[in-house]
Amino acid sequence: MSKITLDSSVIFSRDAVFRDLDGEAVILDLHSGTYFGLNEVGCRIWQLIEQHGRLRPVLETLCEEYEAAPDVLEQDLMALVSKLAASGLGEVR
Repeated sequence: MSKITLDSSVIFSRDAVFRDLDGEAVILDLHSGTYFGLNEVGCRIWQLIEQHGRLRPVLETLCEEYEAAPDVLEQDLMALVSKLAASGLGEVR
């Protein structure tokens, strides 16, 4: 896996099926049959990655939308992207 930076892009796996459930989300990995749950912030991160691809604009939007320190939001973003990549649900480029 590539080192994840704010200049990285993420492409989601075709086997990852995302469903928003009133602000929270589930992801089904069609390959393994495993479900993953995302809280409100994780759900928003997924949506922003779909929209932007690159992580820097994702973080910028998160900073505009949430009243949290930018370094905390960046840590949350990087942690989620790492988990998605490790689970085969996304590829970091």
